[in-house]
Amino acid sequence: MSSSNVSIIGSGNLAWHLAPALDNAGFVIKEVYSRNPRHAEALTERLYQAEVKASLDFSTSDSTVFIVAVADDAIATIAQEIILPDDALLVHTSGSQPMDKLQFAATPHLGVLYPLQTFSKGKKVDFKSLPIFLESNTVEAEKILFELAQAISNQVTKITSEERKALHVAAVFASNFTNHMLTISHDILQHHSIDFRFLRPLIEETIQKSLTLGPTQSQTGPASRGDLEILDKHLEFLQDDEGVAEIYKVVSQHIVDRYQS
Repeated sequence: MSSSNVSIIGSGNLAWHLAPALDNAGFVIKEVYSRNPRHAEALTERLYQAEVKASLDFSTSDSTVFIVAVADDAIATIAQEIILPDDALLVHTSGSQPMDKLQFAATPHLGVLYPLQTFSKGKKVDFKSLPIFLESNTVEAEKILFELAQAISNQVTKITSEERKALHVAAVFASNFTNHMLTISHDILQHHSIDFRFLRPLIEETIQKSLTLGPTQSQTGPASRGDLEILDKHLEFLQDDEGVAEIYKVVSQHIVDRYQS
């Protein structure tokens, strides 16, 4: 089984970056399938010779590797509906879904290729610097996945579905929740006509210090000090927004319990 020819199922944020990365690394992206043909067409324009695939019937495809980069709740359906050539490798890219989401596909070779990063179409990503985590069910699948991943990344690791789930949950806290906290900060300042850019040095220092010293050692603020008077004043300030006040209260209490117990 050769990995030189690849087809992509999906045209979202991850596919938008992964397909060109593989293309540039010497793998030929032959086809792109998407429920929205216009999105597939936009992705093929970023590739050397890929064509839009109108259906999930890949029975006559020249590809041997099929990468499913779709929303988590669509993976099992794709696996059931896709028609693959003999001896194909079917791979999904989800951080939270087990490899057995692909188990009903008519192929013996299954795997997962999970790049641990947040992807947006408008933001360039350097694959060489980001970790990629792999899982496979056959020796052949593992060999091909390592070939693919090591061609685009310097950090490739084999893990289990359970370990990948732990990574994904941790990533949600580190990335998605952190970004939502920044959104709340932005809203508070906007409500008081204060420029969000004033927080940039603090945000940058917080992240850098956490990466350098470790997050536990870097924690500061009224909750870590157990300054209940300040916490009460902040909750009073937030009393007009019950949802945000509740977030502040729960997170602050969690910090107090960790550092003041």
